[in-house]
Amino acid sequence: MMLVTPSWGEPLPAPAKLNLFLHVTGRRPDGYHLLQTVFRFIDFADSLVFLPRADGEIVLETNLPNVPMEKNLVVRAARLLQEKAGLRDGVSIRLEKHLPAGGGLGGGSSDAATTLLALNHLWQTGFSRSELQTLGLTLGADVPVFVFGQNAFAEGVGEELTPVELPPTWYLLLFPAVESDTAAVFRDPHLCRDTPPLRVEEWKSGMGRNFGHNDLEAVATVLYPAIGEHLCWLRERVGEGRSRMSGSGATVFAEFPDEKSAYSLANQLPSHWKWRVAEGLAQHPL
Repeated sequence: MMLVTPSWGEPLPAPAKLNLFLHVTGRRPDGYHLLQTVFRFIDFADSLVFLPRADGEIVLETNLPNVPMEKNLVVRAARLLQEKAGLRDGVSIRLEKHLPAGGGLGGGSSDAATTLLALNHLWQTGFSRSELQTLGLTLGADVPVFVFGQNAFAEGVGEELTPVELPPTWYLLLFPAVESDTAAVFRDPHLCRDTPPLRVEEWKSGMGRNFGHNDLEAVATVLYPAIGEHLCWLRERVGEGRSRMSGSGATVFAEFPDEKSAYSLANQLPSHWKWRVAEGLAQHPL
């Protein structure tokens, strides 16, 4: 995999993640859920271009439907770094979206992390990676792992990260035509919130009944039947152990040892379904 050094005007990747499993192990007094998961980066990504401005303004040149500028994670990340560094530099940002909204792939969080990583380098702010992770956590629970840059076993609300080595793997991703509402999934009264915690050394690389499950699937497939339809289609062909929903949905995926096997199953999909084959990455390309 080619690693990328940020430079002004060059497209920079914001890769997707998959949750190879996701357990809800409890809930904090402030209402945040305690999780355990393994994050895997894949070679499916948004792209961002950063251009310097002398007027101190943060401008996102891409209009995203239904996302007000003030709430966009890319803009918030840039302004946060600018404020913490005490800078007067500005930036124009061009965002090319490929990752689906409400897809459970961490698209917005990954965009924010790439913004922090790129501007920390381009503005020469000097923050360490761990400091950027702390800043990222104020933007969203998934942002720290993208700054961390390695496939990881995550705990807490997703910020306690232990790097893990994962084997070369290919994935067939299916995209049901729905946007899953993460907050709605987590507040559902039927959500399992007491899965016994694992020790990181107990988790073994891979998927299957002995490698965990996704506690959010049972709720998400009721709220969004299309997710269940796509997941059932996969499981009828590859089994439950090799197929899963990522995050809170809506993307579902199956794993394969090679690219050919993934495309072989993709060729059997209903013609109107949206899909993609992606390779697992050893680390974040930045």
